[in-house]
Amino acid sequence: LPELAALRERGRSLRGQLRVLEAEESDLEQRFYLGALQLPNRTHPAVPVGDQSQARLLEVVGEKPVFDFKPKGHLELGEGLDIIRQKRLSHVSGHRSYYLCGAGALLQHALVTFTLRKLLSKGFLPMTVPDLLRGAIFEGCGVQPSAAPSPVYTIDPARFEDLCLAGTSEMGIAGYFMDHAVQLQDLPIRVVCSSTCYRAETDTGREPWGLYRVHQFTKVEMFGVTAAESGTESEELLDEFLGLQKEIFSELGLHYR
Repeated sequence: LPELAALRERGRSLRGQLRVLEAEESDLEQRFYLGALQLPNRTHPAVPVGDQSQARLLEVVGEKPVFDFKPKGHLELGEGLDIIRQKRLSHVSGHRSYYLCGAGALLQHALVTFTLRKLLSKGFLPMTVPDLLRGAIFEGCGVQPSAAPSPVYTIDPARFEDLCLAGTSEMGIAGYFMDHAVQLQDLPIRVVCSSTCYRAETDTGREPWGLYRVHQFTKVEMFGVTAAESGTESEELLDEFLGLQKEIFSELGLHYR
């Protein structure tokens, strides 16, 4: 039929136009999206502008112990008690890794349990999250897996396309709430999650000492979702979280600033 032939020809023409427009769309998305990724997150208005030298000490809690002898560091103490092992691990798991044994392992479990119980009593929603997440989740949290050097461990793309190991449970929780409708009356939502965190850590040319800047560790995360009706909800929840952190440190009998 002549009408069918005309419609088929029009379909071919539209497909050709679409291919041109799709290529143009892809080019525009690459240029503008990659540019948008370079925009930093807004900082809190109270944060000083500049480098570490501009930092202000706001509060000191407790008194720093004074000893009549030279105190040992945590690594020397842990190795002496045989509860931390960080030496001779290059053949097992490489540098910046460690073992916790005996009381060391129990101490980690005790700290996690103590913190979880504390936050559950404050009405936090407990959650477990995936360790493997897609790149878009990292980008949404302000981390670029493709950066060089990257702090993110990427899974072999030949077997698992676009999957990375999370450096904090914050990313998994953020992914849970991505494209997820929440009732206004249910806000703020407070979430607590204990997870293993994986961080490649960039090489600064000087190896950090002890259990610092390690590739894998356990962390308890506080995460909040707030409304934005008045514009102060996020800051108010941040202050609440800070107060809880101070409670935790004080109840553990720690001196901190």
